Amino acid sequence: MNSDDQQVEQTPLCELAMIRPALPGDAEGVALIFLESAEHHSSLDSWLYFVPNLKQIAERYRRRHQYGPGTDDESVTLVAELNNEIVGFLDARLFRSSDAMHRELLFCQISEIAVSRRFQSRGIGAQLLQAAERWGQEQGADMAMLEYHSANLRAADFYRRRMGYRVTSITVVKDL
Repeated sequence: MNSDDQQVEQTPLCELAMIRPALPGDAEGVALIFLESAEHHSSLDSWLYFVPNLKQIAERYRRRHQYGPGTDDESVTLVAELNNEIVGFLDARLFRSSDAMHRELLFCQISEIAVSRRFQSRGIGAQLLQAAERWGQEQGADMAMLEYHSANLRAADFYRRRMGYRVTSITVVKDL
């Protein structure tokens, strides 16, 4: 078979997932994707990131303790579902800065977003982020905010070029 006869499997650039609030029964699926994300982040910076225990992460999501108890009204976990499989998730919460020089703004802070490796580059992350932005608007948020590791160039390109986020601060760290 010559190269002209080879068939290349094409993955769709945009695949519509059902985006919905997470249910307790989604915890295992969310935890598996969380661990994939932890593995990726640990490969970028093993000093800061590690891969936690699957059971602990699943229980955390089952109990809705991503932000601690009592935050149900000010946080949401969204899942992306395709063919009855959780393929991505996002955690968001409402946040106000305590800095006295900041304007009185309510932020929709995206603290976690991850799509299973098998389903990346299909538009699912964009769907999750847009759904979280809508949730934030419905809650009265003025802006959406998130952070990503400086070595995560793929994330930087996605957030800044594709989704329209801009850099407004830089976090630096130092070993003590």
